[in-house]
Amino acid sequence: MDQPHPAETVTLPQRGWQITPSHTLAAGALCWLGFSLMAWAVHNGMTDSFDRAGLLLWRTGADLRFGGAPWLAEAVRDITALGGTVLRIVFSIAALTALLLLGMKREAVLMLATLLSGALVEVALKALVGRPRPKIVPHLTEAAGMSFPSGHSFNSALGFIAIALAFATLSNRRAVRWTIIGSAIAASMFVALSRVWLGVHYPSDAIAGWLGGAGWAFLAAALLYKPAKIVADRAGATPGPDLQALP
Repeated sequence: MDQPHPAETVTLPQRGWQITPSHTLAAGALCWLGFSLMAWAVHNGMTDSFDRAGLLLWRTGADLRFGGAPWLAEAVRDITALGGTVLRIVFSIAALTALLLLGMKREAVLMLATLLSGALVEVALKALVGRPRPKIVPHLTEAAGMSFPSGHSFNSALGFIAIALAFATLSNRRAVRWTIIGSAIAASMFVALSRVWLGVHYPSDAIAGWLGGAGWAFLAAALLYKPAKIVADRAGATPGPDLQALP
């Protein structure tokens, strides 16, 4: 039996996974197809009943107050904060630092490029659509700017999935990779849902935002991988072994 390592010893596994471009391209394309269909439906007024019902679902009384316990309302605000600008920047800096300390410059460059390019896409989409925020129910948190797509939903899906894809490369075990990426997907979905709970976005805003953010994270993982590797190698990265792409 192998002897346990001292607590001060850190043994890192060899990177065992490379994102399969065809898989991430397909996932990204499906997400953007969903986004396009949602944008088309919103533009043609086909989501009005759905949006209204979604906003009223958690409200009660003549004043349309939040229908849950006070602790639940606070929990929803905590969840939505995970997709806010400050925490997203903190998470991104922490992940970028960890990747660089682990010598994973390729993954760090890819993640940074994904986040920066995705942020530009989100801003452009909001400006292009210009949908006002809902006034059907009272807002339970401060919110400014345009409504479609939801920025919290877009950027949480973009950031969480991009970070998860970077750290998933540490394991060649599918169960581990699925746990990391699946947790990121679930967390970002809760952020999207919280925006509707708080009354600051229509359900269609949140759905489209999540699909757009996830779609960009997956597309960038495929399209920006080689450029990120070139940049990392030129910056003095120590290239790992050439790994066969796994499903």
